[in-house]
Amino acid sequence: MRATLTRTSCRPEDTQRVAAAVARLLVPGSVVALFGELGSGKTCFVEGACRALGYDRRVRSPSFTLLNIYAGRQRIHHFDLYRWDLATSAAELDEWEELMDAGGISFIEWADRLGAHLPERAVGVTLRHRDTSVRAIEVAAPEAWLRELESILPDELREPCNRDRPGH
Repeated sequence: MRATLTRTSCRPEDTQRVAAAVARLLVPGSVVALFGELGSGKTCFVEGACRALGYDRRVRSPSFTLLNIYAGRQRIHHFDLYRWDLATSAAELDEWEELMDAGGISFIEWADRLGAHLPERAVGVTLRHRDTSVRAIEVAAPEAWLRELESILPDELREPCNRDRPGH
């Protein structure tokens, strides 16, 4: 059964800390589907996860190339589907599904564009603006997985933002 867990991010480092915790629970073949409007922190989340997975170079959103592949402790596939259209580019979908099924870990920005083609096993991450500097990060996954995630998340991310945790 799927459930959700929500945490508050007051700054990019908080978003990356949540991402790092999520990354600790990922196994080869995992897919993380990212949702949220422009500027909500999807690429920042991927960067934090990539760092936790052993990739220490710059993470850029592949908005024009649609896919970047990074070499961490595992192969990391970073998709950005903002400019992708399923109706005109369905051939790419077969290649991507093969990549996702071949191992490694996949992060998909703008995952809603996949529609019914989004793998059921995907962990969903939705980032929302609460105001100009604060984000809500909602993780949707099986209950047992979320319980494990909650046990490794930093306690201060449960609290509202305050002066000790400046905003984005």
